Amino acid sequence: MLRGNAAGSTLRLTLGCLLGLELRCVGSGKRITFGKAGEATLSQWMADNARVYWIGQNEPCDLESQLISQLDLPLNLDQNRHNTFHSGLKELRAQARQRARDLPISS
Repeated sequence: MLRGNAAGSTLRLTLGCLLGLELRCVGSGKRITFGKAGEATLSQWMADNARVYWIGQNEPCDLESQLISQLDLPLNLDQNRHNTFHSGLKELRAQARQRARDLPISS
C-alpha cells in the first residue's frame, strides 16, 4: 500500500484524487498513475497519515461484505453504493481518469 502506484491500488487512486494529485497516462499510455513525483508525494502522505491493519481470514470476501454493510467506509466504492460519499468519489475518480486521457502521455 505504501509503495506501488495508482494503477495497481484503488486506495492509492482514491487518496491521490482526494489530495488533488494529477493522474497521467504513462508508458504505453494504458496505465494511469500520479507519475513518479506524485506517487512519491502520495507515499509520503500515506506514511505520515495512514494506518493499515490486517488479519488472516479464510473467507476475506465474506468479511469484507460484512464490514462494508456495518461500518461507514466512505473510501470503499465496491458494495458501498449506500454511502453518501459514493457518487461524489466515483465522479471525482472518473473526472481524474478522463483528464489523464486528455493529456499527453507522460514519460
